[in-house]
Order: sequence, then structure tokens, then C-alpha cells
Amino acid sequence: MTGAGTIATSLAAALLCSTVSAVDEVNVTDFENWQERSFSGNTEYTITTDDDAAPVLKAEARGNASAFYRQARIDLDATPCLSWRWRVNGSAPDSLDERSKAGDDYAARVYVVKRGGLAFWRTKTINYVWSASQAIGERWPNAYAGDNARMWALNSGNTNAGEWVSHSRDIQQDWQQAFSEDIDHLDGIAIMTDGDDSNSRLSAAYSDLHFSARASDGSCHLAGN
Repeated sequence: MTGAGTIATSLAAALLCSTVSAVDEVNVTDFENWQERSFSGNTEYTITTDDDAAPVLKAEARGNASAFYRQARIDLDATPCLSWRWRVNGSAPDSLDERSKAGDDYAARVYVVKRGGLAFWRTKTINYVWSASQAIGERWPNAYAGDNARMWALNSGNTNAGEWVSHSRDIQQDWQQAFSEDIDHLDGIAIMTDGDDSNSRLSAAYSDLHFSARASDGSCHLAGN
């Protein structure tokens, strides 16, 4: 069982709140400083580099699930924009009902976590996912955690499978849409490729994760653009 809320709550307990100072950009692609947490066996995570020597995290799940996470207090007033790129070999089976517990598997997900303090049940997370069948832009409560964990489809199906796809999200704006509340910081970020609920074999790669300030026009943009 790898419900996003269960994962978020477990990760929140592990996050030590090391503070990232306010700067214009925070690179969190330092995968050697990330940690793994198992939920149903272990996804195989391997740190490597691409042709430009940029760090890349490769993930392969064989019917199992573990998260790779970085503990940090991210100042969203200073750096609200999260950008990254990911690549999957193929999505989870499109027959899965991703709104159900039996279908809560994703070839790729990047999620941001805000702890609930001592009230661990108030821990919240947005899961940006490469969905098997949900339309791009669809949002829904996680089957395990309900409204405290919001799933958000950024890619869907096998369109662009095998290719690097880049994203940039304004976390403060997305948080307001997902939870109707303001947020000034995060307590961590995590990556997961998991296939335990459907016993699927899924693989992905992740790179170039950055938090940055908004552009002069108030928008978020991909790091380096």
C-alpha cells in the first residue's frame, strides 16, 4: 500500500527541516544528499549523469515502491517555482483506475510536502504525476489519503514516452488551487516510481530539479530559460 498521504506523512516524520537560505535559485538535484524510504520493497534508484554531465536519477520499479526524498525547508516566498525534467519508458497500464487504491501506481511522480507540525494528519502534498490515463491538467484526491494529497497529471499515457519532458510549476499558485490556502514554505521534495499496487514494472529518469524566483513578469519559467 503506497497511498500518497501515507507516504507524505511518513516522509514528513523523516524530514529534519534543514533550512535552505533565501536565494534566487536552489538546485536540489544533489541526489547524493537525498535519502530513500521503503513502503513496499525498494524501487531501484541509481545516480548517474547525462551526456552533459548533469546528474540524473534513474528509477526502476518491479512491483515494488520506495521514495527518494530530500529534506529541506524551502522558502517559497523567495523561490516559488519548481522546475524539472523527467522521462519514462512507458506509462503504467492505462487500464488502471488511478483514483482507486488498486491503481495508485505511476511511472513518474514528483511531489512536494508541507508538514502538519505535531498534527501529522494535517501533512499535505501535491503529487505531480505522469498519469496512465487521466487527462493532462486533471486533479483528484489520492485514494488512500483523500483531500490531503492531491494528484495532478502533467503527462498522460505514452505520448512523449522515451523523451525528456520539462515542467515548471508555481508551487504557491498550485497550492492555492489544490487546497484553497496560502503557503510560504515546503518541508521537502520527493520522487517516486512505483508499481506495487498493480505489480507493474515501470522505469523513469529525473534531472534538473530547481526552485527559483519568478521571472520579471511574475511567471515561472524553466531553469536556464
